[in-house]
This record gives sequence, C-alpha cells and structure tokens, in this order.
Amino acid sequence: MPPHWLIRAAVAAVWIYEGLWCKLLRGEPRELEVVKAVPRYGERFGVPFLLALGAVEVALGVWVLTGFEPFLCALVQTVLLVSLNANGLIWSRHLIHDPKGMLVKNFAFLILAWVAAGLPAGTGP
Repeated sequence: MPPHWLIRAAVAAVWIYEGLWCKLLRGEPRELEVVKAVPRYGERFGVPFLLALGAVEVALGVWVLTGFEPFLCALVQTVLLVSLNANGLIWSRHLIHDPKGMLVKNFAFLILAWVAAGLPAGTGP
C-alpha cells in the first residue's frame, strides 16, 4: 500500500486541480459551458457559481490534507461530487464528452477518498 500521506495528497490534488486550475483560473473553458447550460440560471449565475465552486473545491483539497474529521470530509466530497455529476447529466449531458467514463472515474475517485478517510489519524503529509 502506498504511504498514507500519498493517498491523501492524491485526493487533495484532484480537488485543488479541479478548483484552482479548471474553475478559478478558467483553465478548462468547458466547465463554464456546462454550468451555463442550466436553464434560467446558468447564463445569469454561471460565472459566480463556477468561482464559488472552485473555491469550495480548493478548500476541500486543503481539508483532505489536514486529515481533520476525515469521515465528514469524505461524506462532503461524496455529496458534492454526486450532486455535480447528477446535475451535469441532467442539464449538460450533451456537453459532457464521455458521461459514462465520467461516472466510472468519479466512482473510483470517491473510493480513494473513502480509503483516505479510513487512514489512521496522525499519518498526514
């Protein structure tokens, strides 16, 4: 098994990449397209929503690194990712390159997040 700090760092890196690069720095323009596809709200609130979501994702990455309340952290990650996936499939499926692949990858990622949550305390980076 990899070192515990590496498992936490891997989970945190995904959240920080998604939040900082893809959303806050707008490194992935399709993210905004997906958000803007939400009827009645997307065009009006897409940019502020994407920025807020990016900040939340970066904060989640930091939270994972701290190892504080790991089960609550994994639960929040699960709720957020399931919500984002469900809404993406409902409102923006036509913009998602590989919806089935997205679900498979995010399932595997959440399993890793729960593995990180089950690591013994005091084994952070």
